Amino acid sequence: MAGRPKRAEIYGRLDEAFVELRERLGGLPDPTEADDIWTTIWYEEAHNSTALEGNTLVLKQVEALLAEGRAVGNKELREYMEVKGYADAAKWVYEQALKPQQSDGSLLMLTEVRWIHQAVLGPVWEVAPHPYATPKEAPGGFREHDVAEFPGGMRPPSWTEVAGAMRDWVRHAGALRDVASPFEEIAALHGQFERIHPFLDGNGRTGRLLVNLLLVRLGYAPAIVYKRDRARYLRALRAVDAGEPGALGELLARAVLDNLYRFIVPAVAGPKRLVPLAALADRGVSEDALRMAASRGRLRAHKGRDRQWRSSRASVDEYKAARQLHQRSLPAK
Repeated sequence: MAGRPKRAEIYGRLDEAFVELRERLGGLPDPTEADDIWTTIWYEEAHNSTALEGNTLVLKQVEALLAEGRAVGNKELREYMEVKGYADAAKWVYEQALKPQQSDGSLLMLTEVRWIHQAVLGPVWEVAPHPYATPKEAPGGFREHDVAEFPGGMRPPSWTEVAGAMRDWVRHAGALRDVASPFEEIAALHGQFERIHPFLDGNGRTGRLLVNLLLVRLGYAPAIVYKRDRARYLRALRAVDAGEPGALGELLARAVLDNLYRFIVPAVAGPKRLVPLAALADRGVSEDALRMAASRGRLRAHKGRDRQWRSSRASVDEYKAARQLHQRSLPAK
């Protein structure tokens, strides 16, 4: 039985898609030129990255909050502020797709690491600050507490070592400019950031945003770690702690490839061409919904030898029209 594509094959596909993106589109499009695609990625990342840390807002609530400023549902204010802070930081990260490096030639600055953390934690801190934080540990400030040992035995460094460790981390991140296919290097950097655990809270969210900042400045699409992959993501992070970044590198590469397809396919594919479902998702229907419709036979789709579903824009439009017709036929509540 055919299994998932091997890691080297995934990296090869990604290299091909990256070349195609540059040759056909000249690189990632401006967020104002591909608003629907960037916005869909924005909603999904803000939802999934906060959900990995326990946020319970569903995607529709996230969309209402970010598109209309409406707090739909009866969740705690803290949860809405978690999503809002993350989304504001993610939007800034996406804008860096057109700014591959700083004016001084660096890929990343320590002040940006602090700024991202401040943007992520600032809104929620106003309504639910960390109960043990010192004034210097507010959003954007490195921790002044030592951290307990993590599951698996890894212990972050003493808080007195954090500032120096982060200066080294930023310097290592700058070396990515010289790496042809940087996913395992980015995975190693992500794991190192989480081991340093530079902030009292919000390290996971900040770390994933920093991964995406590096990716977009290198010309790649951002990666979304979906909440359904939480266990696999955490296992991969633990493997990085053991010096094995391959699993996390592959997870990030698959996520980037899915989002690259979203940009490439509209530019090159006709309405009947079979393409991965990730390239067909939009604000009206998520990739998960398309995958479920395909598995239930409601969407005309084909499952290839690589176990990946493919469909066409015409088939998805047909499915969406049928779904809308069904919804209109339901009795009013």
